[in-house]
Amino acid sequence: MLSRTAENLYWLARYVERAEYLARTIEATLRVTALPNTYIGKTNEWDSALLTAGVSASFYEVYDEADEHNVVDYLSFSPSNPSSIKNCIENARLNSRSVRTALTSEMWDTINSAWIDLQEVWGKGTKTREELARFLRFVQETSLRFDGSAYRTMLRNDAYWFSRLGLHLERADNTARILDVKYHVLLPEEEHVGGPLDYYQWTSILRSVSALTAYHWVYRETLKPWLIADLLILNDSLPRSLASCYGNLVRNLDQIGVAYGRQGAAQRHARGVRNRLEHSHMDDIFQHGVHEFIQEFIADNSRLGEIITKQYLI
Repeated sequence: MLSRTAENLYWLARYVERAEYLARTIEATLRVTALPNTYIGKTNEWDSALLTAGVSASFYEVYDEADEHNVVDYLSFSPSNPSSIKNCIENARLNSRSVRTALTSEMWDTINSAWIDLQEVWGKGTKTREELARFLRFVQETSLRFDGSAYRTMLRNDAYWFSRLGLHLERADNTARILDVKYHVLLPEEEHVGGPLDYYQWTSILRSVSALTAYHWVYRETLKPWLIADLLILNDSLPRSLASCYGNLVRNLDQIGVAYGRQGAAQRHARGVRNRLEHSHMDDIFQHGVHEFIQEFIADNSRLGEIITKQYLI
């Protein structure tokens, strides 16, 4: 496979996954803002949304205030934000066109129809919360259809494996960021850990990664920060956990290595991160500091993206 084709497949999956993640982030933030009136004005939920998306600095180059209207517009439709949902879907469609013959008809139809809807239905943005809710649902359903189409219709060859590399690398980064932001930004200083606001915010975080039901199935306890961290970091059975993402990354990189007859730095680096996750315990992570652990993971994950690019996509 040409490196350019592999790169387009890799980034196609990343853009679709990122669009879904942004939609989930906005939806989770809207839930937090629906807290009782006594909390309004005390939380910084829209700043948190910007931080978890990694666009806080670029946002304040355009806007002076992080309120609902400005943040939703920047994360969803702004042409000046390269990672906005609109730009992610447009870039995904451009990448799809470049590798049209490597995709199944179901995958192409999903991305192309989403792009058409984006132009015809959502081109002027949203004016009400009801419209915004429909738009966020549209983005999430597009991602689910694309992921399902890829899983059910693609041959298990290098095109599929490069696509899955992009998906799991992006998903691992997103899960780590949303967990990190909860620990350091969302809870006001006057609110205590384990209080009503803390509980509601953890619920929103779990909902944003579709893990609330999974939490109750696995732990059968009330929400506790260390158990939520365990689920999102170390639990292989949760598809969005860091451990699950790296299990998939290692498997897909190994399959590429077998297909091309050799392995390299990408395989070694992914195995190293996977091994650290396998041998980590929540007590050690909390003792070391969850923020520090997550920051190291994000750096390692970013490093893997750089190595994959150097090894296969240039």
